[in-house]
Amino acid sequence: MTLVKVPGRKVGEVLLYALSTCGWCQKTKKLLEEMGVEYAYIYVDHLDGEELRRTKEDIRAWNPACSFPTLVIDNKRCIVGFREDEIREVLG
Repeated sequence: MTLVKVPGRKVGEVLLYALSTCGWCQKTKKLLEEMGVEYAYIYVDHLDGEELRRTKEDIRAWNPACSFPTLVIDNKRCIVGFREDEIREVLG
C-alpha cells in the first residue's frame, strides 16, 4: 500500500482511504490538516492489480459499500463520508 503520511498531533492511528478526484475526500484531508492531526492517506484510484484488490477488501471490512472517503481510526472506528462534526468530536 502506498501510504502518504501527513505530520501533526498524534491522536492515534488515522488512515484515510480516498480518491484523488473526490471533492469530499479533499475536504476531509483539509479538515484533518486544519485540526493539525497526524494521519496517513492512500489514493485508491492510484492502485492497480493485487494492491487494489487487497485495499478494497480492507475498505469493505469497514465500509461494505466501499465508498469514499473512508476514515479508519485506531483500527476500531470508522467514519464514512465527510462528517465534519463526528470527525471533530472523535479526533478533537
